[in-house]
Amino acid sequence: MIDLSNIQGIYFVGIGGIGMSAIALYFRNSGYAVAGYDRSESSVTRNLTAEGCEITFDDDETGLPVLFRDITRKDNILVIYTPAIPPDSRILRFFRNNGYTILKRAQVLGAISSDTDTIAVAGTHGKTTISTMTAHILKQSHVDCSAFLGGISVNYSTNLLLGKGRFTVMEADEFDRSFHHLTPLMAVISAVDADHLDIYGDHETMIGAYNIFCSKIRKDGILILNNRIKDRIRCPENVKCFTYGSDPGSDYRNFKIERREESYFFSLETPNGVVKDLRFPFPGIINIDNLTAAIAIALNCEVTEEEIRNSITLFRGVKRRFEIRVNLPGLTYIDDYAHHPEEIRACVRSVREYFSGRKVTGIFQPHLFSRTRDHADGFAQILDELDEVILLPIYPAREKPISGISSELILGKMKLKNRKLLKMEEILPWLDPGKIDVLVTIGAGDIDKLVGPIEEKLKAKAGK
Repeated sequence: MIDLSNIQGIYFVGIGGIGMSAIALYFRNSGYAVAGYDRSESSVTRNLTAEGCEITFDDDETGLPVLFRDITRKDNILVIYTPAIPPDSRILRFFRNNGYTILKRAQVLGAISSDTDTIAVAGTHGKTTISTMTAHILKQSHVDCSAFLGGISVNYSTNLLLGKGRFTVMEADEFDRSFHHLTPLMAVISAVDADHLDIYGDHETMIGAYNIFCSKIRKDGILILNNRIKDRIRCPENVKCFTYGSDPGSDYRNFKIERREESYFFSLETPNGVVKDLRFPFPGIINIDNLTAAIAIALNCEVTEEEIRNSITLFRGVKRRFEIRVNLPGLTYIDDYAHHPEEIRACVRSVREYFSGRKVTGIFQPHLFSRTRDHADGFAQILDELDEVILLPIYPAREKPISGISSELILGKMKLKNRKLLKMEEILPWLDPGKIDVLVTIGAGDIDKLVGPIEEKLKAKAGK
């Protein structure tokens, strides 16, 4: 564990990030003075402020709180940053130039991981939902847990759970090889579709990074793999490996899935027998596979069948993961964080399955120039499965523009006739609730700023 014996304050550069904010809350709850910088205010930063964190939105070291700006007290300060912060950040440069102790977020999470029985959930998509489901099941059982989540749990209204159990659930982020800092007792890998090629260069190198992650699992630990990727991942010696999914041969296999009104019912085959007729009242059939992974982990943590059966009926999801914001007769609005073609495919097909026969309009904001360049064909193909598509400009995040790469690239590859490009500020004037049946906003950038206003406009119209 990191030596915190002399530390009085911890500063987070990029504190508004979902992963950073969970660690900030963790240290704030541990009694440290916590402050940080982010480039814009959000619901996350407002929550942190309410918890006693000092946050600034100007990248200027003169605005630092006195404790963190006083160079004579640098030995009492720990600085944590995320790689999403540009290297020319003035605040980060101030700390570097003056000899402060600076660590990446992944290093700190890794230190916490080494000090607890960590359950690490990895995968190019599905990891936030699976980790939140896992934490929820453990939290509702006699086992209990703590958790650092990659999204805001609707059940608990936070991305940090603190408990008295021996297990800590963590999302294992492949970006910048962050998950290589973790030393889990148990791990899940949900998917290894090509992503973050700006970091890895090619798909095979990315898969190699996942195999390195697997090598970090402790001796006599457990690895649970989506059955569809079992041939891509090497299970280390002295680690038990199980598969999950709906495919025949999966160690944890869901089957007999039925939709009855607002719930799914299914049975689960496990290495120790069959769990019959589970009820899961949460939308999106893709979530049955995600839930199967979470149940597999829970069973290996000795959660009882009855505790699992009861807890999954109470699961309410994760904000921005197939989050139904409006569901009125003839008018539905869903918000989803999907930003990779396979994630969007799962979202769109879940919408089609759950709201069968209805007209679906999608508003999509591409995330990163490099991802748009690498997956333009895939984005176009899946967006063509919608009835109407509005494309927003690319959200650049940490990247600078790439010549020739814009949302027009996706638009030009699409075949759907009912498609157009709009700017963020044009969405609300364009939105006519009378012409909407099912609306879904999709993306990982600042499209979330539209969610509240869209919901308000749709509900106001429905109320007239």
